[in-house]
Amino acid sequence: MLRFLDAGESHGKCLIGIVEGLPVGLSLNEEKINLDLKRRQGGYGRGERMKIEQDQVEILSGLVEGKTIGSPLSLMIKNKVWESA
Repeated sequence: MLRFLDAGESHGKCLIGIVEGLPVGLSLNEEKINLDLKRRQGGYGRGERMKIEQDQVEILSGLVEGKTIGSPLSLMIKNKVWESA
């Protein structure tokens, strides 16, 4: 069973995601996730702000050499606009 947790706000310093229950050895790639985030920016109904912000995920834990290790996977997306404010 997968469990998803999140923390942070869209206008805060960052968003954190935690995924529990991933199997050991699942291949994950930050670059692939970032490509999906970039593709999401151009989706139908997206506002002008989506064109400004360039979301980039950083995998903080649960991954070694591109493979899950069985512990919770934690991901962070920083809000770069917040940093410049």
